[in-house]
Amino acid sequence: MTAPIRFPRFFVTSPAPCPYLPGRSERKVFTELKGPHAEQLNEALGRIGFRRSQTVAYRPSCLDCQACVSVRVVAGSFRPSPSQKRDLKRNDDLIVTECRPWATDEQFALLARYLGQRHPDGGMAAMDELDYADMIEHTPVSSVVTEYREPGANGKPGRLVGACLTDRQGDGLSMIYSFYEPDHPERAGLGNFIILDHIRRAAAEALPYVYLGYWVEGSPRMQYKVRYRPLERLTREGWQLMDPDEQHRLIAAATAPRQPQDASLAGARGKDGQPVKFPGS
Repeated sequence: MTAPIRFPRFFVTSPAPCPYLPGRSERKVFTELKGPHAEQLNEALGRIGFRRSQTVAYRPSCLDCQACVSVRVVAGSFRPSPSQKRDLKRNDDLIVTECRPWATDEQFALLARYLGQRHPDGGMAAMDELDYADMIEHTPVSSVVTEYREPGANGKPGRLVGACLTDRQGDGLSMIYSFYEPDHPERAGLGNFIILDHIRRAAAEALPYVYLGYWVEGSPRMQYKVRYRPLERLTREGWQLMDPDEQHRLIAAATAPRQPQDASLAGARGKDGQPVKFPGS
């Protein structure tokens, strides 16, 4: 006889300042991913809006806000926009390699440059090498680090310019956290390219979806996720395609010239996929 699968125990964090929307608080519901069925549990929870951070699966559980919405790209139906085609062409010479989830000094140095320029006030800015190793290596599921390198001498992989911690699921690829060279004059659109490459690889493997995590309307740093069409979002009735007219409006807003940053947003912290600290985890 096989051992019965135990129903996981869920916990709720105490309220804390929201990293995306000023003046609001957040809570998370979470459970541990452990034991022989951790992979199946993570996949099941991923389909209902949970995200993984190391050995924990979590999702927002705020009392008065539902702004965090899980989104995923339908890989087989995706068609790049003109600007996305330019990002693909500009970076298509990069050498892409899936590596086992093992932290390296080169990856951490790239992450430090990325955080220092793109998220200097974020919750990950104080990460050290051990924190990074925990983020990458503490995984109970099928994970890889996808590296993006420029061509080197004799066609061999050269300089590392991007990386993404990715979970491989039965129905797609879940992008846990990506980072890239923040100031590369010849590599505009690196962050978009990493997402586009995941969509392309998922479609080639007949995997239906690429999970992008949470989209938060009203949070400038989360608006890039609406640029990938078709996009599904998780509602109370299940996963539903975003209305094309609504998505067109959101893309127009996301790509419009930004106004000077409001001072109330200056201290906002966090990026989707960052390591989450939970009591007892």
